Amino acid sequence: MNKPAASPEPHSLNATMRKFGAPQTIIRQYQYWSVMLRPAQVTLGALVLAAHEPAQAFSELSLASFIELHDITRHIEATLAKAFQNDKINYLMLMMVDPDVHFHVLPRYAQPKQFAGLEFVDAGWPAMPNLSQINKTDAAINEHIMNHIQSCWS
Repeated sequence: MNKPAASPEPHSLNATMRKFGAPQTIIRQYQYWSVMLRPAQVTLGALVLAAHEPAQAFSELSLASFIELHDITRHIEATLAKAFQNDKINYLMLMMVDPDVHFHVLPRYAQPKQFAGLEFVDAGWPAMPNLSQINKTDAAINEHIMNHIQSCWS
């Protein structure tokens, strides 16, 4: 099993990672990728999976990055299923505003989910995710979500 890499040096974080709150939002660090909590929780447990390599097109990533991506997606899917019992998962690679290679990883839910006393709704279910409908959280709730995901990571 791949072991997570040490936390990246602040200078190695690309602009996209910083926009999504890195290094504070990093849940798991790998050699070529970081898994981060998406601060705007479109769905409960929404993540950003960001590449470390300086690439602005998916095809520019190294073979090693693609190989590692296979293991990371298995880890993410198992962890989110354990943490929140999601019904589906969507990986969105938009890269229109934030050009560094990254995915928005959105667990999908047919029914509202309760977590930390809050109700999280998947406003787009069963169609495309509705990125304009954000479940309201604050820094403390986001930290609680991160800690829960980390405790479920195997």
